[in-house]
Amino acid sequence: MEKQDKNRPNIVLVGFMGTGKTSIGRRLATQLRMRYVDTDDIIERDSGRRISDIFSVDGEETFRELESEAVRKASKLCNYVISTGGGVVLRETNMAELRRNGIIFCLTATPEEIYRRVRHQSHRPLLQTPDPLTKIRLMLEDRHPYYVKADYMVETTGRSFGEVMAYIKRVFKKC
Repeated sequence: MEKQDKNRPNIVLVGFMGTGKTSIGRRLATQLRMRYVDTDDIIERDSGRRISDIFSVDGEETFRELESEAVRKASKLCNYVISTGGGVVLRETNMAELRRNGIIFCLTATPEEIYRRVRHQSHRPLLQTPDPLTKIRLMLEDRHPYYVKADYMVETTGRSFGEVMAYIKRVFKKC
């Protein structure tokens, strides 16, 4: 990762798992000729471990510490699209770091849509439960006060990647 174009802020994508942060982030970076980074990739690269392994062996608190370190690194970059893990918003220091040089967009979706998108993915440690849809609903409710602190909320349910990206690009160009 290298620093680039100090005059251009980052686009930061936060939101619950399955809302499209990675898919939209990669496409946005390509279309806007920006670089792309995912904080989960930074964690895995720096730790040499998969996130699911960190959760199962060391627990969520250790993961959140590694996540905050990844956020500090990503926040120092310029001219990037930064995708974050769904729980990055749980620490106000993470949001402050990301906001320092970025515009924060929270991608949202209904619990049913999230479940539809992630139900076949085995790498989601927080959903390894008998009733993942209920777990999604509860987690969304708990995290809602944190997600609404983003600069912009972007609903992705029933919208194509193109529609979501067009909105983000329109807002970003005004900033």
